[in-house]
Amino acid sequence: MTRRLVTVFGASGFIGRTLVRRLAAQGWVVRAAVRDPIAAEFLKPMGDVGQVTPLRADINDAKAVAMAVAGADAVVNLVGILYESGRATFEATHVKGAANVAAAAKAAGVPRLVQMSALGADRNSESAYARSKAGGEEAVLAAFPGATIIRPSVVFGPDDDFFNRFGKMAMISPVLPVFTADGFKPVCRDGVCAIDLFGSGGPIFQPVHVGDVAAAILAVLDDSRLAGKIYELGGPRRYSMKEIMELVNRTTGHRRMLVPVPFGLGMLKATFLQMLPKPMLTRDQVKLMKVDNVVRGGKPGLAELGIAPVAAEVILPLYMKRYGRPGAPEAAA
Repeated sequence: MTRRLVTVFGASGFIGRTLVRRLAAQGWVVRAAVRDPIAAEFLKPMGDVGQVTPLRADINDAKAVAMAVAGADAVVNLVGILYESGRATFEATHVKGAANVAAAAKAAGVPRLVQMSALGADRNSESAYARSKAGGEEAVLAAFPGATIIRPSVVFGPDDDFFNRFGKMAMISPVLPVFTADGFKPVCRDGVCAIDLFGSGGPIFQPVHVGDVAAAILAVLDDSRLAGKIYELGGPRRYSMKEIMELVNRTTGHRRMLVPVPFGLGMLKATFLQMLPKPMLTRDQVKLMKVDNVVRGGKPGLAELGIAPVAAEVILPLYMKRYGRPGAPEAAA
């Protein structure tokens, strides 16, 4: 049987390494297109000898991209950034880079292209990240009209940059932040008045497991009838930011105090935090959190792909315990 060849851009990243492992298990030959193939050598043992091959390909290098997709049966672009740094801007990465991949795949006659976007993609968003994700979708579909767009909510798993970030914070900080737009309001019930610090609990998230995102991409690649659509991927439950922080406390075994942070104050803090070499928080990320990151309906998702999503409570205890108190009982969800 002839093996199928897939080129995966961003193969060494968080989602990429899970996808590569599953592609190899299903018999695909994988070209792992990355900026640093030496650093991506860890991908090779995920398949048989010669099945997974890292190669150098910056998505902003049109010639390298064209070489990477030549002869492929499918192309998957997972490249994305959470903050800008030097020449790695949202526009260069999410729009121009994605357009390069789509144009090269089309020129090479590749039958299938999957583009990773984000649930918050919106041309009218206050966030530059969200605007660039929407611009990337438009650029990809213009160059490759039959491309499939995947829009996940916050993706969680052992190497994520979401729960792990708050887990690290819980190790060293006595408090965990909860961004809120409607907190600090007086509430009176039955003649008793108090201050509602958290309001509705902050922005809403619908975390989706990295394995479910990889399974969705595989499903699209395996069935041509599923291609050419936009899929919105979310987990089985929605959480306010306050509930997210409570989950971090439970799965790490800490009891950190939750502190409400108005978005205005969050923007002020981000002004300084975004100056760090690896920003803990940027102003653009604060803007992004002003809009709930949830599946809104109207587009197919995991259910239409036959995938039953895994709940965060099932997976988080498996890796968040690394941030627990030394000698403390093992945390549970």
